[in-house]
Amino acid sequence: MKLELLLVFSVIVGIFTAQDAAAQNRTVITGRVFSSEGQKPLAGVSIKVRGTSQGTTTNAEGDYSITVASPKAVLVVSSIGFEQQDVPVNSRSVINVTLTLSSNELQQVVVIGYGTVKKRDLTGSVSQVKAEDINAYPASSVLQALQGRASGVQVLQNSGGPGDAVSIRIRGTNSIKGDNEPLYVVDGFPLSGNPTVLNNADIESIEILKDASATAIYGSRGANGVVLITTKRGKAGKTKVNFESSYSVQTLRKKLDFMNAKEYAQFYNEQAKNDNLTPYFSQAQIDSFGTGFDWQDLVFQKAPMKTLALNVNGGNEKTQYSFTGSVLDQDGIIRGSNYKRYSLGVNLNNSISDKVRLNFSTLLSRNSNNRLNEGRGSNRGGSMISAALSAPPTLTPYNNDGSYRVLTTAYSFISNSIVNPLNYINEETDLNTANKVLANVAFMYNPIPELTIKLSGGIENTDAREDSYRTTKFVSSAGQASVSTSQFTSLLSENTVTYNRTFKKKHNLAVLGGFTYQNFISTSLTGGGVGFINDVGQTYDLNSASTPGIPGSGYSKSVIMSYLGRINYTYNDKYLATVSFRSDGSSKYSEGHKWGNFPSAALAWRVSKEDFLKNVALLSDLKLRLGWGFTGSQAIGPYTTLSQLVSGKTVFNGSLYTTFSPSTRLPGNLKWETTEQKDIGIDVGVLNNRILFTADYYVKNTHDLLNDVELPPSSGYANTIQNIGEVQNHGFEFGVDAKLLRGAFKWNVNANLSVNRNKVVRLADGEDILGGKLSQAIVVDNTNILREGQPIGMFWGYVEDGYDSKGHIVFKDLDKDGAITPNDRTYIGNPNPDFIYGFNSDLSYKNFDFSFFLQGVKGNDLFNVNAINNTIDYGYGLNMPREVYNNHWTPANTNAKYPVISRSVTANVSNRFVEDGSYLRLKNIQLAYNFPVNKLGGNWIRNLQVYVSGQNLLTFTKYSWFDPEVNASGGSASTTLGLDWYSYPTSKSVTFGIRAGF
Repeated sequence: MKLELLLVFSVIVGIFTAQDAAAQNRTVITGRVFSSEGQKPLAGVSIKVRGTSQGTTTNAEGDYSITVASPKAVLVVSSIGFEQQDVPVNSRSVINVTLTLSSNELQQVVVIGYGTVKKRDLTGSVSQVKAEDINAYPASSVLQALQGRASGVQVLQNSGGPGDAVSIRIRGTNSIKGDNEPLYVVDGFPLSGNPTVLNNADIESIEILKDASATAIYGSRGANGVVLITTKRGKAGKTKVNFESSYSVQTLRKKLDFMNAKEYAQFYNEQAKNDNLTPYFSQAQIDSFGTGFDWQDLVFQKAPMKTLALNVNGGNEKTQYSFTGSVLDQDGIIRGSNYKRYSLGVNLNNSISDKVRLNFSTLLSRNSNNRLNEGRGSNRGGSMISAALSAPPTLTPYNNDGSYRVLTTAYSFISNSIVNPLNYINEETDLNTANKVLANVAFMYNPIPELTIKLSGGIENTDAREDSYRTTKFVSSAGQASVSTSQFTSLLSENTVTYNRTFKKKHNLAVLGGFTYQNFISTSLTGGGVGFINDVGQTYDLNSASTPGIPGSGYSKSVIMSYLGRINYTYNDKYLATVSFRSDGSSKYSEGHKWGNFPSAALAWRVSKEDFLKNVALLSDLKLRLGWGFTGSQAIGPYTTLSQLVSGKTVFNGSLYTTFSPSTRLPGNLKWETTEQKDIGIDVGVLNNRILFTADYYVKNTHDLLNDVELPPSSGYANTIQNIGEVQNHGFEFGVDAKLLRGAFKWNVNANLSVNRNKVVRLADGEDILGGKLSQAIVVDNTNILREGQPIGMFWGYVEDGYDSKGHIVFKDLDKDGAITPNDRTYIGNPNPDFIYGFNSDLSYKNFDFSFFLQGVKGNDLFNVNAINNTIDYGYGLNMPREVYNNHWTPANTNAKYPVISRSVTANVSNRFVEDGSYLRLKNIQLAYNFPVNKLGGNWIRNLQVYVSGQNLLTFTKYSWFDPEVNASGGSASTTLGLDWYSYPTSKSVTFGIRAGF
């Protein structure tokens, strides 16, 4: 705490002791800015005084006014879509400027770690996603908006539920035990997790740093890539109000074709016959059933999603502001599930003087998510989705008296685990709420125009609570409640100095140095109970439980301290070099290994500036890039390297005592996981940069992987963690951005394609690591394997070899020992895709805009866990796809897809359940109309657009279940990929919306 107070004090003292004398001989400059096409006035043009924080923007008539301190000042005039102009004042008081249209995307500024740079001057591999793409369609998470937008970025949707988690992999999976998610940095603040605090409409741009030369400035947190998120800020000029709202109708993308009541009865009568049992249904019953009840229609619904966002921004040359507020209210396509987010944001910039500036930003949000027992880990109808698919269509959900039907007693042959879905919909809640705060303040001092001293501090805070309650009306329930709360706080102090100067018009030098400190404090508290007289109190009166649970609590703290530096040098706009270094110290690691060093370097050569290419009119830009560097991953939690005591309870002589015992994990002498990455790239621009092409090839080697190692019982410990292991990723990335048509009819396209290959190079003692543990009654085994020389997460199991004479599944005896044993398992699939891709097309004609966005994955396999119970597990009354009814083994159909319908059928984790997960999806399609507001009279409205769009309307795939976009076991540290385990399905939707500016 003393160190934290000292850092805060140093920031305050450093600012308020920085005094600057008032400038003399100040001059007011006025003028108007025009477009070169038709000499029309331009509104919203940025006008800044070079080397100072002063700035303003033109009003609706193109007029501006700005004060300069010197007659030798230079005005920097810029606007999106136009060439920047640097205009010397030369003692003038009236300066009119004409800007020429630009097709040069490379002049745009992109955000990099601790700074910005023109896109054309990048030496590393960086992808940018713009605001219009991020906000192209409604999404509950900003991470969903990244899918298909940038090369090298794979977005894995773990579940289709509202507000559910999304996993991001940049250039593959690096760690086995550690986190594989990228570092998210919002307005300069490195977050501890995903940016759920953000609303998509608040974001100005997202930059994705991919290679080591770009990410090494973040050191031990950059191995998985870095996602820089910049929120919208105010600009000098008139106050502007931006409003947008949308209403979407979501539906189930694909309904599964299961047996109707008559087919169900005939199917299980056949099973009874094959097992020498009395038929379950008489012919009269079968004839009376008809189609029966559709349980999918009971569980799935048409669900609305509503969004609303309001932004107010403006200011003058000294102070600029931006205020945002937004609401997202999404009901899930499964009844009873929903997600709500309310957020507020404030960004303030203030020029205290010509040399001192203040920036302040804060984001506040409240999220609530009512989750349901979707199904992962369920067996024979023991979860919401499993029950919706497995419930007999011969039965209805209600008894004649209106009570819930108990399915386990409906038939003598039915599963004893199956639960009427109404219990989950109406009698169980799992409400997660979180209040999040992210706040930043920064002081910048320019003693001379070329030097910037920046002192900044921030806080991230999350207060979360989960309330789970099962009522006394839930089948076989006496009432069950649990409450858990958690608090997370992170304090950040960053202090940097930047020097940027151009020498003799050919040499540009930018030098960055700094020191950072960040801590992470987590606390938790849990409680619960079973047995309630009634459901009035639910989770708000745990004391009324007849059997209280044992409460629990927790605390952890870790600290990271860093020194960083970077040098950027450019000669004659032709040769570019970047060198960076960061040294991180973490409290998590052992003595002697707390500090890690992460250097990087990059070179770029703008070949198009060479004399031998200057006369190639077609070629606008050609740049070659070469990068190398080290990044790291902490991969362990606090106190992992320390000997710990674990508390417990025991009874001795009839009394209860508290005990403390050593942990079953032996502390290890651990050091950082380190990733070395090499990258070579090329950037090409043709036709005055109307067509831009970029390509990269990279190799990433992650060594000193942290992994669990089992210990012999004689050691007194069960396991330990050691730095043993290595993983490699390598691949290609391609991207193209083209303005194909200009004029009245405009057509812009951009596309990307990424290929990544990974393999496990080394594991502890060469031992395999099995994952994806299943417990599905008839199948209890692992689905995935980590093995040296193979890709991460390969599916591992048995290979089928047809049926025997009785219609039972036969497995290949791979080791030829005459028996089917675990030694007969082999690789049965690969969840890693061959490539991922995205394609976006924007067309406009007069007042109409039309766009569509395609996104896809090719070559990945999925393991369909659902099919174990719902296509093979016969004899327990579970409903199944109609395909099983029509295409199963009989003496007359021995080449069937499914075995004989009998309880005696056995199954294993096998290639039967592995399916092609490739898909091509129409992610979004939109038609918009822009009203000609300039003809409405007055200047009270700037723009007005209405649109209709569709999301996920078309999906081309061979996958048999709900949706191929699934990753049930996904998570930040998961290497178990490609499982579909009764996952919440992805929805499709139609959206109506409006966007307006005032």
